[in-house]
Amino acid sequence: MKFFRYLFIGIIFGITLTKAEIISWYRIYEMFRFQSFHMYGVIGSAVILGVLIIQVIKKTKMKGLDGQPIVIEPKEMGFARYIIGGTIFGAGWALTGACPGPLFILLGNGVGVIAVTILAAVAGTYTYGLLKDKLPH
Repeated sequence: MKFFRYLFIGIIFGITLTKAEIISWYRIYEMFRFQSFHMYGVIGSAVILGVLIIQVIKKTKMKGLDGQPIVIEPKEMGFARYIIGGTIFGAGWALTGACPGPLFILLGNGVGVIAVTILAAVAGTYTYGLLKDKLPH
């Protein structure tokens, strides 16, 4: 029963991204060609909002929906991991016209061909799981 909360939140999130045209291949194409501020505005707003929410979570010692305290572990900063990871992520985003977040939203909107991208994302995640101990972190 508790999973219906997450399903409901996901549906609302999907509707919001669809209405805001965040999942539109044309909007993503405009962003990568520096023709429109739309996506940069959305991403920038999300980053600022994320920073503020993380600070609120840390200051108030907020708990999750399951009642457990939210713990944010510090991460090691590494130049190579962000350059390599960001390049792979950006290349995949540019080639497919979708970042991982809206893949299932696109599928739900009837874009059946995105199933190929979902399978590729799952295969990439599986491959990372196999190779993670050999990669620079």
